[in-house]
Amino acid sequence: MSAENINGLHHVTAICSDPQRNYDFYTGTLGLRLVKKTVNFDDPSAYHLYYADGAGTPGSVLTFFPWPGAPRGSDGSGQIGATAFATNEAGLAHWQKRLADKQIELRGPLQRFDDIYIEFDDPDGMKLEIVAANPAAAIFKPWSQSPVPEAMQLRGFHSVTLCESGYELTQALLTQQMGWRLLKESGGRFRYQAPGAGPASVVDVLCQPEARHAGSGAGTVHHVAFRVVDDAAQREWRKALVGFGYNLSPVKDRTYFHSIYYREPGGILFEIATDSPGFSVDEAPAELGSSLVLPRQFEPMRREIEKSLPPLATASR
Repeated sequence: MSAENINGLHHVTAICSDPQRNYDFYTGTLGLRLVKKTVNFDDPSAYHLYYADGAGTPGSVLTFFPWPGAPRGSDGSGQIGATAFATNEAGLAHWQKRLADKQIELRGPLQRFDDIYIEFDDPDGMKLEIVAANPAAAIFKPWSQSPVPEAMQLRGFHSVTLCESGYELTQALLTQQMGWRLLKESGGRFRYQAPGAGPASVVDVLCQPEARHAGSGAGTVHHVAFRVVDDAAQREWRKALVGFGYNLSPVKDRTYFHSIYYREPGGILFEIATDSPGFSVDEAPAELGSSLVLPRQFEPMRREIEKSLPPLATASR
């Protein structure tokens, strides 16, 4: 493959029910920054909320489609089973205490391969993990207004876990077609890493042949996005993946990045997103997430959209 590498995770997008509860948990409990408050491109009556590090760095971005009253999804195969954030050993001890103090039920510390981690659920039941992996923190930026001390803030993603009924075809996509490599395997879990082995560069495939197929809903991941540097690399990867037999979407302009989408063999929706233009195209870096910003095509409908959206109180910058 002659294109630039797929460098790791770009963002994870999930579904939640109550936007206020979601905001309070991810900014107040986990200390992430709301870097963008906008609307769903396909449903402008619903928010699209983006949480990240202090700068909205690719590899740290967790986004949500809040649909008030959405039924709870169900666990199973064909789904992202866990989204893991990175920290260091001291950070893991801090997070154990912080989450326990907030009466959030923890599981762990546990060990997976060489990593120690804890797991817990967000308010909609979405499984989260914090992994002590001594991540390369240089590219991630702290948020000065976070309730979490800078040294203990989450350092972007560590990994996502793909729950699958089988692994061979997904492994072929990741290794032979997307250019990642198999690192380790144990007990039906296979770990892959992006070229360069930088931050947010790990995907686990958990083979669960007896599991029922997952059901979409609140508390589930809608899709996972991988990073490429620019539009040219994205075009090359689109051409290559079509050549491998995948159906891909046209390039979508998502304002803050450009995207293409396809289903991996187990049914999980994958996206390849560009690093640029980033979250500062419509707000100054100091003002990220401070106001409702709309895609250009929806700006003439601002008054109607604002009336249709549920109340959401967010902190001023």
